[in-house]
Amino acid sequence: MVGGWGENKNMKNKNGVIYGLLSYFLWGILPIYWSSIKGVDAFEILANRIVWALIFMIIVLVVLGKWGEFLQEVKNICLNRKKLLTVIGAGITILFNWGIFIWAVSQGRIIETSMGYYINPLVSVLFGVVFLGESLDLWSKGAVALAAIGVGVMIFNVGVFPWISLSLALTFAFYGLLKKTLVVDTKTSILLETLVVLPLALGYIYYLSTFGRAAWQHSSTTNLLLLFASGPVTAIPLLLFTAAAKLLPLSFIGFLQYLAPTLSLIIGVFIYGEAFTFGHLLSFGWIWAGLLVFTLNQFRSK
Repeated sequence: MVGGWGENKNMKNKNGVIYGLLSYFLWGILPIYWSSIKGVDAFEILANRIVWALIFMIIVLVVLGKWGEFLQEVKNICLNRKKLLTVIGAGITILFNWGIFIWAVSQGRIIETSMGYYINPLVSVLFGVVFLGESLDLWSKGAVALAAIGVGVMIFNVGVFPWISLSLALTFAFYGLLKKTLVVDTKTSILLETLVVLPLALGYIYYLSTFGRAAWQHSSTTNLLLLFASGPVTAIPLLLFTAAAKLLPLSFIGFLQYLAPTLSLIIGVFIYGEAFTFGHLLSFGWIWAGLLVFTLNQFRSK
């Protein structure tokens, strides 16, 4: 019995690692996906992402026979004002996060998006202090300070205020904070968050169509297929991440999350030829040092 239990636990851990690696790998290569959609405005891509993610999640819930559970959960949320406002806030926050990311990729600023997701864990730590009353030990304070130095180096040496990086880090950290306070099924959450911002997405697509500029009016078949597939491309990594989070320790999940920005950085530099100067190296170096301290502290405290 003991041997069987151990084998079962090892299998769960193995599956968790696979799910986690797949989710962060898919997030890491997203810049390639968005860059492949040619001649379509970044915000129209965002609008389509919202529409098709919602449609995909409806299909998933129906296929899994979870539609009744979804409706019951929605009813419970609507009867709880705090939960309803949290869902609305999460939908608006992730709208900004997705929009900034897609726009940055379309402008050839993938390196800055990478920096944003490297900074994100440390911003989340700060949010825990500010909003949840959590305390920081000396190691965590040092990690945050090193990341702050990295941002300062970017401003001083590169001469650019990294608003894209900070905006992505702040919006995703705030999204995580809202999700922490909202205990609902992931599938329900994805569907409701896209539903909240659906009127904006449909309104923008309609606005473009009145001028004959909507993708469905002029774009290639390849572009249209990529836009349709943006639904599963959005939802599948989230579903994989949720599966991984149920099977793995949080500290290990935290370690895996660095895969996505690392892949994005490699893609930006080596595939799209974005400039990575000595100033960038110094800035990233300080941030990486902060993340190293943060990660070591996570394992040390276990």
